[in-house]
Amino acid sequence: MTTDLAHALDRLPRVALATLPTPLQEARRLRDALGGPARCPRILLKRDDLTGLALGGNKARKLEFIVADALQAQATVLVTTGGVQSNHARMTAAAARMVGLGASLVLTAAPDERDVQGNLLLDRLFGAEVHFIDAASDPLLATGPDEAAMLALVEAELRARGERPYVIPIGGSTPVGAVGYVSGTLELLSQLEAADERPSRLYVACGSRGTVAGLVLGAHLTGAPYRVHGVAVSGGDPAKTGRAVEIANQAAALLGSSLRLTPGEFDTDQSQIGAGYGRSTAGCLEAIELLARNEGILLDPVYTGKAMAGLVADIRAGAIGAAETVVFLHTGGAPGLFAHAAELTAAAGQPAVGQPAG
Repeated sequence: MTTDLAHALDRLPRVALATLPTPLQEARRLRDALGGPARCPRILLKRDDLTGLALGGNKARKLEFIVADALQAQATVLVTTGGVQSNHARMTAAAARMVGLGASLVLTAAPDERDVQGNLLLDRLFGAEVHFIDAASDPLLATGPDEAAMLALVEAELRARGERPYVIPIGGSTPVGAVGYVSGTLELLSQLEAADERPSRLYVACGSRGTVAGLVLGAHLTGAPYRVHGVAVSGGDPAKTGRAVEIANQAAALLGSSLRLTPGEFDTDQSQIGAGYGRSTAGCLEAIELLARNEGILLDPVYTGKAMAGLVADIRAGAIGAAETVVFLHTGGAPGLFAHAAELTAAAGQPAVGQPAG
């Protein structure tokens, strides 16, 4: 089955943007900090923060297929949307430059969030046109209410200038993009087989759900030993789970598969959202510190910090047996750390779990 799937993937247009394969490594010191072998499962980190494109992240896998589709459509500029510190926007701008296209970004931000730092600084360095919209009144949501209207306006203005825009939904969450994580599943399974590992769970941050759609589809198409556990970083369920099902099923069709998923195949932990999208929690800040001080690896306050907080909470609650092995998919996001300097500095005043003071 995996051979047929690999052939189906090879038939789809793809542009090389990422440094692959990314490493799979065991977080031994993190395990010790969480209670050691008596209390904590083995934790394998799939390092998609090291995909290379514009400081790395999971979006590189999606963009390899999305940008190829844009080039086939003879686009001249990529247009996408996200929060002001969007990793997807940053990587889309970089991908556009790599293939000679322009980039136009619609970013959601309150007026006091528009300082040029973190991902926004990189957007500017890549020469992307940036259009701001105000944040939603509901802090749980990732984008503002004027997103669709601004996207339509930007697209119309680009066409009036003679450009051919290719609009990418938030997070690159399309069936074409999800195929990137079906391909990523094959890569991960090859590494697990080589290491003789059979993890029971895979943890990943859930935002716009395109990554988790590809992961769940990939797991079902390949008979992967693990179940995908998404950790939500923003509100919007059950509609977002419905969207993930739709994306996954359309991606399956692109690959020539008759498999169709249902909402029951998607596990999403809603406990780590906190006050809303882009707003860190105590658990998130602790998780960032845990991995930084025990493994020398950076998480971010928007996505991976909350996802790791979900894994840590499950370990402490005994929801995962100490004899199990789990995979944590590190989806990147380190540039966003610099937009949260004050809260991270305050949180770093205390030693991480498992570390002595001083």
